[in-house]
Amino acid sequence: MTPETDWADSPGVVVLPSGAAVRGRRIGDPAAVPADFALLLAGGPRPAWPHRRIRWPDFWVPVDRADALDALREALRRARAGERVEVACRGGTGRTGTALAALAVLDGLPAGEAVPWVRAHYRPRAVETPWQRRWLHGIGA
Repeated sequence: MTPETDWADSPGVVVLPSGAAVRGRRIGDPAAVPADFALLLAGGPRPAWPHRRIRWPDFWVPVDRADALDALREALRRARAGERVEVACRGGTGRTGTALAALAVLDGLPAGEAVPWVRAHYRPRAVETPWQRRWLHGIGA
């Protein structure tokens, strides 16, 4: 298998509307296939690969909206360029699911479709709170 095939088959990998692939996972889980870039949405172990942290409290939305959108856009740009990008939080569901849904919105998916999309393609309980759902409606492509 090539690294690209291994990545596409990694648990948690979702394909965005443009065809770019992004992996969601829990921060503490071992990654069988390393990423090229990670967005970390919680404290915890740092990966050996390049990463960026977003201040994002559990069950809430990012503390700094502009910084979060900048980081999400960077992750999307990297994923579209073929880099292996991942998004991770402590549990891998609420914040990670919201960030994956946000990436899909930034990638062209209508905000109203983001929660059902991420629940169908990533985890059924992704995007855990009403304010996370509302936050998705406030971002634009």
